Amino acid sequence: MKRRMLLLALLVPLALAGCNDKQVAKVPPPHRMTAEDIGHYCGMNVLEHPGPKGHIFAASLIAPVWFSSVRDTIAFTMLPDEPKDILAIYVSDMGKASGWDKPGADNWIEARKALFVIESRVRSGMGGDEAVPFSDRAAAEKFVGENGGRIVGFDEVPQDYVLASANATGAAAADEAAEGPPGERPRRTP
Repeated sequence: MKRRMLLLALLVPLALAGCNDKQVAKVPPPHRMTAEDIGHYCGMNVLEHPGPKGHIFAASLIAPVWFSSVRDTIAFTMLPDEPKDILAIYVSDMGKASGWDKPGADNWIEARKALFVIESRVRSGMGGDEAVPFSDRAAAEKFVGENGGRIVGFDEVPQDYVLASANATGAAAADEAAEGPPGERPRRTP
């Protein structure tokens, strides 16, 4: 009798666990960026472009999706035709990068925990506005002091900043207009 009760006590929780339709997906760790990683929207090697990068894991995808800019990474989360079963979003921590041209292959931060500098004078590796990620507020504030812009959290990055034309948003657009036509203005890098 005691064995049956013990066996029943062990089997009931297992049976109930099987009734749970929602399985908790394990959050994958960030991957090291390599020469094989191709930008989802541009189809180009992510290492060929300066500035911060991103990659996203979704339960419905076999491999991470790579992006040549953080702005493209955030856009993926906003666009209706992209997967919504996102497990993790990683972006380059530019406070730990050795420079704009070398954002680092493995200094990732979970995007929902990052601070982003938007509306700065700095262009993404693809030439558009960028949301520059930092894990440290002091590093983000230093970047703002040198390049303009403002600091926001992941959920505060405006949809129109991310999805607008690559050359027509915020303070960056005003700076571009003051500097002359697109082919004649210098590209700003930190």
